[in-house]
Amino acid sequence: MPDATCDIGLIGLAVMGQNLVLNMNDHGFKVAVFNRTVSKVDDFIAEEAKGTNVVGAHSIQEFVSLLKRPRRVMFMVKAGDTVDQMIDHVLPLLEAGDILIDGGNSLFTDSNRRSKALAEKGILFVGTGVSGGEEGARFGPSIMPGGNPAAWPHVKDIFQAIAAKVEDGTPCCDWVGENGAGHFVKMVHNGIEYGDMQLICEAYDLLQRGLNLSADDLSRVFADWNQSELDSYLIEISSHIFAKKDEDGEPIVDKILDAAGQKGTGKWTVFSSLDLGQPVTLIGESVFSRCLSALKDERVAASFILQGPDAKAIDSDRIAYIECVRNALYCSKIISYAQGYMLLRAAAKENGWNLNMGGIALMWRGGCIIRSRFLGKIKEAFDKNPALDNLLLDEFFADALNRYQPAWREAIVHAVGLGVPTPAFSTALAFFDGYRTARLPANLLQAQRDYFGAHTYERIDKPRGQFFHTNWTGHGGRTSSSTYNV
Repeated sequence: MPDATCDIGLIGLAVMGQNLVLNMNDHGFKVAVFNRTVSKVDDFIAEEAKGTNVVGAHSIQEFVSLLKRPRRVMFMVKAGDTVDQMIDHVLPLLEAGDILIDGGNSLFTDSNRRSKALAEKGILFVGTGVSGGEEGARFGPSIMPGGNPAAWPHVKDIFQAIAAKVEDGTPCCDWVGENGAGHFVKMVHNGIEYGDMQLICEAYDLLQRGLNLSADDLSRVFADWNQSELDSYLIEISSHIFAKKDEDGEPIVDKILDAAGQKGTGKWTVFSSLDLGQPVTLIGESVFSRCLSALKDERVAASFILQGPDAKAIDSDRIAYIECVRNALYCSKIISYAQGYMLLRAAAKENGWNLNMGGIALMWRGGCIIRSRFLGKIKEAFDKNPALDNLLLDEFFADALNRYQPAWREAIVHAVGLGVPTPAFSTALAFFDGYRTARLPANLLQAQRDYFGAHTYERIDKPRGQFFHTNWTGHGGRTSSSTYNV
């Protein structure tokens, strides 16, 4: 039997798994690896891990025997049933106090279930979000661990060593909360990522169709934006994408089919927002925009039948127009993050999680896909007021929205005039206008509900919590329906 000399074991040698292993090795941790297709273990040891201290195993039994106690086993496998199957394979070989870590994009309710079920068997479970893609995994991802708190001291050194670091060396990794909290935070991260990407695409569309900018022009615009408040990974790579040429010298971006894919985490975010009654409208529109893009054949057919405005390029000040779009993108981005944090706050209350909102922003500052300068301001906001109800109420963000909202509105007017769809820009502005409005027309909605269904309503001249019913037609009875809230 081999000696138990490995600090951690990892199962699942796809791109993310391989790069995390190499990252751990770089930081002085000895890693055992296993893969269900065992030939991938030998290939990895012979090629990518050649010359490292990584140890390959050819069976689950051999793999577990290589690990120091308490044994730390990390899965980097497809979310869903595959995780449960791998847990079932490994579990008989473990003992009380050993640690199982799911580093995939699992649904947080699955992590809730696994954490509780494994705790009953004496096994400590960690469900951790890992963001940053291939490069992040290799050189420093954002890591968002949650699960059984007793596991954190045993994985902290490894996770914080391999995580991305911000300017002062603080790792983009800290304990998030119990059970599925880590995967919930990763889910919201991915939902915000959907929103950021959609907003950037709408800005691109407005610039391209509004000013007839070439890909090279767009590359320069986005490079300039990356020196502003919009400084971020996604703005930076968008500039690089516009600059990339195909073999014939034409921009590759212009040759890519406009039908977007998705893996489900954005959809999970929207489902959770509905369950928790939170108006996360921008992420919802971003998910639906991908769905609409997938209707490529229908859209092409409709383009010959349905008419829009006679769109012409903007003939006014080009620099002013570009700045107008930039400001609209910035304001919409603020709304996206504010909605994401509303969802985090509601989930924390629902699940009894003590989420460190500023700490989450810090974890997203480096390594992950949504990393940006902007996140530093979110951390500052929660450092000033940990009980902040909404990011929009922070002085910095309120001032930015109040200052830039005229340009935001102007950009959407341009979009309407050009016939350019801007669902994320528009829903962000609608949310802003709704949130800042003291009295919405829901009073009429409540009257309608009471009229046809006797659902009752509250009155502005009576204390909250008292419900009333009106016999609107003179023919109805006095009995009312039960009340409920989302």
